[in-house]
Amino acid sequence: AFPSCRRYVAGGRCKSTAKMEGKVVIITGANTGIGKETARDLARRGKVIIACRDIAKAEAAASEIRAETGNQQVIVKKLDLADTKSIREFAEKFLAEEKELHILINNAGVMLCPYSKTADGFEMHMGVNHLGHFLLTFLLLERLKQSAPARIVNVSSLAHHGGRIRFHDLHGEKSYNRGLAYCHSKLANVLFTRELARRLQGKFQSQGEFTANALHPGSVYSDLVRHSLVMSWLWKIFSFFLKTPWEGAQTSVYCAVAEELDSVTGQYFSDCQPAYVSPRGRDDETARKLWSVSCELLGIQWD
Repeated sequence: AFPSCRRYVAGGRCKSTAKMEGKVVIITGANTGIGKETARDLARRGKVIIACRDIAKAEAAASEIRAETGNQQVIVKKLDLADTKSIREFAEKFLAEEKELHILINNAGVMLCPYSKTADGFEMHMGVNHLGHFLLTFLLLERLKQSAPARIVNVSSLAHHGGRIRFHDLHGEKSYNRGLAYCHSKLANVLFTRELARRLQGKFQSQGEFTANALHPGSVYSDLVRHSLVMSWLWKIFSFFLKTPWEGAQTSVYCAVAEELDSVTGQYFSDCQPAYVSPRGRDDETARKLWSVSCELLGIQWD
């Protein structure tokens, strides 16, 4: 029973052997955990840009991946999703240096942070997990369009089931619970994906497919819970029932490369298959409102 239980925990695997010669992938937060394993897999297929806040950690991860895969095209760029200035600088540099972008994996995330705000005054979970990636996607969208077929992959979570978009208190100034703040931001990822897919559909089919999907990586043994002593402790005790980062990366890789997803968009996956989305995650009106509020907060026009 032991091995089969472990297999159940491990979940789905990406079986695609798709090569991505000449293709360019950006993965945010790829210096550790799921992101690093996603980068490791994709580095066996094509060019990978690791976009991270901590350059030293990212360089260590990149050189390990380069050594292991033999792919020298694993490049580190500085990106702090808690600062819109840094996001804009990253995008500007990227657009100046790279003529193509085929896959954007919005993977970075913070979880269970004590109450704090980003450089722009956004609550940290909503600011990094949703607004930072929203802005990054906006700034890179044209390049993705030009490179179609292209894919946007948003790493959300099962935690979206516990979230709600509290428009009256988006930045948790009236009331704050760090567990719920994480859930709210993961629901925002699902709603963003849904609305983005709706807006992209039918627009660029002439150049080939352009898709956006979200996913739940599974409960993964990673340092995402570092802000909570209790969670870190529970994670250690129950590590047998948690996915390894490699297992957790499988659905991200699947959404990025699987051939059968060429024209699948606006969906939510877990264990490399479609998964159930909470009713709040399917609310088109909330998705549209979140879109316009996000644009307002970021000072952008995205029609």
